[in-house]
Amino acid sequence: MIIPLLIAPPFFLYLLSKLRQLAIAHEQLMVIASTDGLTSCFNRAAFTTLVDAYLDRVDRQEKGGEGALLVMDVDHFKNVNDNFGHDMGDEALKLIAQSIKSTLREVDLVGRMGGEEFSVFLPGIAPDRVVMVAERIRETVKAVNFCPQGIPCNLSISIGGATYVRTASFSELYKLADKLLYDAKRQGRDRVELCQLGSGPPLAAAH
Repeated sequence: MIIPLLIAPPFFLYLLSKLRQLAIAHEQLMVIASTDGLTSCFNRAAFTTLVDAYLDRVDRQEKGGEGALLVMDVDHFKNVNDNFGHDMGDEALKLIAQSIKSTLREVDLVGRMGGEEFSVFLPGIAPDRVVMVAERIRETVKAVNFCPQGIPCNLSISIGGATYVRTASFSELYKLADKLLYDAKRQGRDRVELCQLGSGPPLAAAH
């Protein structure tokens, strides 16, 4: 009886230690599964799920709300890869992701939707403030100092955004924001196009 009693405490501590390690490992795996490895933004699946879950909760608890979804694409990114290589293209994406994050609040979400496309969800923000946030993102990216192989290379992004002041879904917001992103590209790139979901004319057309 004495030997089991002597063994039990160390074994119990060992078991607790292993359980903590497993919990930490599980948390790390969850982070890896939901995060884009290059930019440390949420990946597309995680970003979409989080935004949809937020919008669903707000709809059920508050019967609507306000906020915005921005979709952005790096202008002429193929030229960066072609002229400097994919490694430098990756560095450019990292710098752009860092620049986007630096302009946002803690509650805002940033996702890499694939390739050179990013998306930002701005919960609980009035439509008239979204213009300022989007412009700040655009200007911050444009100010990035990117000099691959010592050669200055200007970076810029085009932004399309959908604001909402009622019940909305991710798919509705993304469809409108994506359309406005391509409007921004067609109109010369390095600009912002915003519109309120369910309304007519754009809120802003800036460059």
